[in-house]
Amino acid sequence: MIELVPGMPEGVTGIRVSGKVTGDDFKAFRSAMDEVLAADEIRVVEIIESDYAGFGSGGLAEDLKMGLDALFHHHEAWKKIAVVSDKEWIAHALHAFAWLIPGEMKLFGPDQLEEAKSWAAS
Repeated sequence: MIELVPGMPEGVTGIRVSGKVTGDDFKAFRSAMDEVLAADEIRVVEIIESDYAGFGSGGLAEDLKMGLDALFHHHEAWKKIAVVSDKEWIAHALHAFAWLIPGEMKLFGPDQLEEAKSWAAS
């Protein structure tokens, strides 16, 4: 599942990812993502829950479509992405692909959510 998270600082969008994320999850989230991408400056706190189990049916294809669109059409707008996760493989993936990510990116542990929010807002 992918959902918006309330209670973020002004100008920051919170996104929570949990369970197996399918293509249908991405399609359902598309309108919310379009609103995020409409901002002049994009600042995101992405919370990857401990039950996140990767992609289900069609999830990877839809993630690539949405991600590449956000990367190529809104590259200059991305300012900060705070990723909150306890999954070691997420940390390795972020380090491996950091050169593709626009703006600044920083990884936080689950107990550092408030710090992640502050960093993304600054």
